[in-house]
Amino acid sequence: MAVDYLVIVVYLAGMLAMGWWGMRRARSKSEFLVAGRRLGPAMYSGTMAAIVLGGASTIGGVGLGYQYGLSGAWMVFTIGLGLLALSVFFSARIARLKVYTVSEMLDLRYGGGRAGVISGLVMWAYTLMLAVTSTIAYATIFDVLFDLNRTLAIVLGGSIVVAYSTLGGMWSITLTDMVQFVVKTIGVLLLLLPIAVVKAGGFAEMKAQLPTEYFDPLGIGGETIFTYVLIYTFGMLIGQDIWQRVFTARSDRTAKWGGTVAGTYCLAYALAGAVIGTAAKVLYPKLGSPDDAFATIVKDELPVGVRGLVLAAALAAVMSTSSGALIACATVANNDIWSRLRGLGGRTPAGDHDEVKGNRAFILIMGLAVIGTAIAIDNVVEALTVAYNLLVGGLLVPILGGLVWRRGTVYGALASVVVGGVAVVVLMATHGILANEPVYYGLLASLAAYVIVSLATPATDAAVLTAWRERLAGRSPELASEPAPAAQ
Repeated sequence: MAVDYLVIVVYLAGMLAMGWWGMRRARSKSEFLVAGRRLGPAMYSGTMAAIVLGGASTIGGVGLGYQYGLSGAWMVFTIGLGLLALSVFFSARIARLKVYTVSEMLDLRYGGGRAGVISGLVMWAYTLMLAVTSTIAYATIFDVLFDLNRTLAIVLGGSIVVAYSTLGGMWSITLTDMVQFVVKTIGVLLLLLPIAVVKAGGFAEMKAQLPTEYFDPLGIGGETIFTYVLIYTFGMLIGQDIWQRVFTARSDRTAKWGGTVAGTYCLAYALAGAVIGTAAKVLYPKLGSPDDAFATIVKDELPVGVRGLVLAAALAAVMSTSSGALIACATVANNDIWSRLRGLGGRTPAGDHDEVKGNRAFILIMGLAVIGTAIAIDNVVEALTVAYNLLVGGLLVPILGGLVWRRGTVYGALASVVVGGVAVVVLMATHGILANEPVYYGLLASLAAYVIVSLATPATDAAVLTAWRERLAGRSPELASEPAPAAQ
């Protein structure tokens, strides 16, 4: 195991070094929060794929493959579909807005700050819980590696992410995510996938050993697939963590085609995880939990050195999602909540350099909050379900409605967020957190409130809509302060 330890230590040291290097580039608010809006296609594709494919997609995806066979790919597959839909239909318009948060987009579209305040609170809760669930996954990986107890593992993994994220913001996260994308590709797709299939005796032996439903593409069930689409596909369309990566693209063309490449990569990653899990079922038919499949097959079947690289890939998956969620949480907390509470409407009179210090402080504060919450929470699935139910049930309709329906109003948006959010919370309390009803009926309630209230209230002011269209077209004079994109 000494070689495996060395691989992990070198990897972790490299992440910290890149955080330090990124600090030298993050000298303005734009550089710190959105990498100067100048990522080219290669870096944009790699970092976008890295953030959406986290520990749940890697460890959880293999676990679903272990439990359901090839149809276990559907969870990660719907994530890829969501990223493809975002990239093809919305990313170009989102990139041209030149904002920092989803709430700022709502303010631009509907006028004023009323919709943005409430949506900021919902988005903050979502990004916080997403960062927490990603951080909890360190316990599983470091338990396999170093036999650390849960609390120490969370503190160790979380501290490294908080350190490099605080130092260089989005530049540090972009650099580390690119390395993590390469490590995941090599570790999971090029090493673990073929080794697992060979160890299981090949596809023919896998089919002979397992029930036929393990090879049914719809074996996981139509209702489960539909729920995945509602939660993960739609969640990809509106999450602050995803939009903040779209904001890093140097052009709308980069956002569209780079995201399409990343989404396609996610589809391949989904299938790979399901195949690995299916192979693990052949090798270890009686594991205590499906989520143990990844760690077990890595620990028992891979040679020294390769094992360290694959565990580094799992660590990379967790860190990429954790860091992305952390900077999104801090950006929302600072720009959408704290600045509004101070009565500054999202802007401070201080210069960009002071704003960098402020955002850096918020990443540190939110990072400590994430680590503390991760230590206190035991049920990862329930925490993640609460986050996505609130996101989709409360924010999907006003965000997408604002992009595609001119008649939507600020009162319709407010009603949609409040009614959808309350419906989700009430239904989770009455039907259970893991039930499907909260997101189903919460989304329907949100849609009904948005349409009815929008039609019953005066249309959005023509001047607001004109400014919105100019911003979508990239012609707003407010963009003059943005630095000119440069190739990366």
